[in-house]
Amino acid sequence: MRLYDYPASPNCYKVRLALAELDTAYERVPVDIFGGDTLTEEFARKNPALTTPVLEIEEDRYLVESNAILLYLTEGTELLPDDKLARAEAFAWLFYEQARVVPIIGALRLRLTTGRTTLKDEGTRRQRRMGVGITALLAQHLEERDYFVGDRYTVADIGLYGYMQAADEAGIDTSRFPRLEAWLERVRARPRHVADLKPLPGNARPGKGRSVFDLIGI
Repeated sequence: MRLYDYPASPNCYKVRLALAELDTAYERVPVDIFGGDTLTEEFARKNPALTTPVLEIEEDRYLVESNAILLYLTEGTELLPDDKLARAEAFAWLFYEQARVVPIIGALRLRLTTGRTTLKDEGTRRQRRMGVGITALLAQHLEERDYFVGDRYTVADIGLYGYMQAADEAGIDTSRFPRLEAWLERVRARPRHVADLKPLPGNARPGKGRSVFDLIGI
């Protein structure tokens, strides 16, 4: 398999984390999002949405969307529960991550760390308050459990960890939430854990590069 991958993207990081946990061999193909690499016709044939990650399962067969890739990789493993309800709960957390965590906390991380906005902006402060609310909800869920689904580490934890490990870059102080902090440490302590999420580089700043984010106005 080949993973078309951007090192500073938590969506890509989640896939690397799953591959490491499963001890799965793959080829990592770097893609510079802000260098215009996803805007080419060649990349569009792999993913018309022009985003990463993209997993090449076999020659010319591509799977896109990070959580779809996670579900593909974890199918038939201990990371994806067999129990019908627990499996649905894992799906629910992956849906929540894409619907709430990524658009709010993920977008805040991008916009704050690349100078697209500051916390002086009222809209940004409002978005951070929403991010704090999301963080509080996740912490509350962990009050009486160590992991998000059942009593063990699953694909739901992998999906949520990607952006929550970088919540401080979105202006969110996770130390206010001890149970969430304990969960973050629990994930980091996994034997095959990888800690290779990179900071967003200089060409991610406005006017310094070309990316799909310019097309959608982020």
